[in-house]
Amino acid sequence: MELRRVVVTGIGTINPLGHNIEDYFKNLEAGVSGAAPITNFDASNFKVRFACEVKDYDWSQYFDRKEVRKYDRFAQFALISASEAVADAAFGEDVNRRRCGVVWSSGVGGIETYFQECMDYAKGGELPRFSPFFVPRMIADLAAGHIAMKYGFMGPNYSVTSACASSNHAMIDAFNLIRLGKADVIVTGGAEAPIIQTGVGGFSSMQALSTRNDDPEHASRPFDRDRDGFVIGEGAGALVLEEYEHAVKRGAKIYCEMVGGGMSADAHHMTAPHPEGEGAILSMNEALADAEMTASEIDYINVHGTSTPLGDLAELKALEAVFGDELPSISISSTKSMTGHLLGAAASIEALACIMAIDRGIVPPTINVENLDPAVRPDLDLTLGVARKRTVDAALSNTFGFGGHNSTVIFRRVK
Repeated sequence: MELRRVVVTGIGTINPLGHNIEDYFKNLEAGVSGAAPITNFDASNFKVRFACEVKDYDWSQYFDRKEVRKYDRFAQFALISASEAVADAAFGEDVNRRRCGVVWSSGVGGIETYFQECMDYAKGGELPRFSPFFVPRMIADLAAGHIAMKYGFMGPNYSVTSACASSNHAMIDAFNLIRLGKADVIVTGGAEAPIIQTGVGGFSSMQALSTRNDDPEHASRPFDRDRDGFVIGEGAGALVLEEYEHAVKRGAKIYCEMVGGGMSADAHHMTAPHPEGEGAILSMNEALADAEMTASEIDYINVHGTSTPLGDLAELKALEAVFGDELPSISISSTKSMTGHLLGAAASIEALACIMAIDRGIVPPTINVENLDPAVRPDLDLTLGVARKRTVDAALSNTFGFGGHNSTVIFRRVK
């Protein structure tokens, strides 16, 4: 069976750097940090008091009061980003919606709803009372369901949860469904809204978060000698994946082609990466083989690069093993230095950064590196400080999650 080609024909986002694609790309290129003191709740007594929140978010700009009762914050972000992506794809009325699907992702789903319902219950009363929207607001799969209901997409529809690798896994599933002829169009991506008391407190108790409360903008510093943890973020990213001939036939704008996906497990530790990056090596090699590409054909790598002491170095070891002598000629950057870590949605907005690099010839920077970790090879092109203009024909993006989940996707300029 000959596999069908898959291209990207629509993109959308809402994240700490912008409420839409243009604002996001502009701030990525400018090296803007999305970190600031937390406003979602009173964090004054918390060890970590800052995060990468979506700035100036007002749900009433997108939903009416009756409608928003059905949506947790993460689902709101999912619908906003998907709406932009679907509008960008510009489908006509003749698109066969039975051949259109949604494969979405979230690491934790409606954690804000769950927390609030538990808090309300704990206040007591003669009878336990819960909102009838409690369960549908909480469960992670409802984001995919809501997107499908909005557009009448009746094809494959489900949610993927694999911690911080979730969005790449969702994109890989969507990619394979289209390649295999199970759908012509799939909206894919991820959404997360974890900046609440339990989200920040839980990661903080693990000592996973940076504690640079006096200087949030510079807290996410991948590869820096003084990095001390990641900065938690929120938001969503959406891509419309479409079968190539289907897109050409309707005259769609094509940003790039998705050509490969790789997945693996570290089988090592609950939260720590394999120290030699063995699982990451497997994931990247599988993605390259799937794309029928060699290491020398990759121009840009968007690394997982969370700004944790163990993770950054383990990933660089994996890159050295996969790319060998080619590595110094490849542009590398961690956009988490600007956006923070969106957990299950991270890969979705990082895929968009890869698309920006291919479509606009701009490699986003890694910001906040003041003292490069001496364990990092000095000949690597980490795109420090400022964006770089260069032709990018192919970009690879890694995301790795708690539980040892590894995922890699590859995008390429359409030939």
